[in-house]
Amino acid sequence: MLSSPALPVDPDRDCPLCPRLHDFIAGWRQREPGWYNAPVSSFLPPEGEDSVRFLIVGLAPGVRGANRTGRPFTGDYAGDLLYATLKRFGMARGEFEARPDDSLELIGTAITNAVRCVPPDNKPVGAEINTCRTFLVPTIARFRNLKAILTLGSIGHQSTVRALGARVAAVPFKHGARSDVGGIAVFSSYHCSRYNTNTGVLTEEMFVNVFRDVAKFLQE
Repeated sequence: MLSSPALPVDPDRDCPLCPRLHDFIAGWRQREPGWYNAPVSSFLPPEGEDSVRFLIVGLAPGVRGANRTGRPFTGDYAGDLLYATLKRFGMARGEFEARPDDSLELIGTAITNAVRCVPPDNKPVGAEINTCRTFLVPTIARFRNLKAILTLGSIGHQSTVRALGARVAAVPFKHGARSDVGGIAVFSSYHCSRYNTNTGVLTEEMFVNVFRDVAKFLQE
């Protein structure tokens, strides 16, 4: 397991480290001043970080999803599937109403993104992914009782593997796979985006099966 480095787990609200993303958010602040429009922090259970045994790592906030609401996977389709599946396996409770003030709470689970700021066209570039890993590394390290990570999509997977100190070539992305990386079980799934579900790349059954594997592992 990673030792906890003396690094912040969240970027500043006006984080300047990725100029393209900073400028993109600035444009949306002018266009939609009532939106969140800032780096999105991890979503934690009310019991706190020490209760977290399972971490989900996504790609980045969506423009009208987390960039609008300020909570990961909240406000766009990906959250509908993700949170329904979490509730199905007892990893969340309450009602998901696609807004940060609903009654949804996580149970033993945390959710973050490999890139904290919304990227144009949902596509961060390599330098932005690498830069934002300076926050992913301490985010993973903060969860002292972490047993499993689920990576959603190849970018989230690769950045997580690197954050854990392993080589991507040794732990390639594959839907439904499980690998042990530094004492953490890393599961991987195609991202639960509307595009992937609409095109059949990811079905609900495929997604549920990955969570079934995670739940079984956590019960061992």
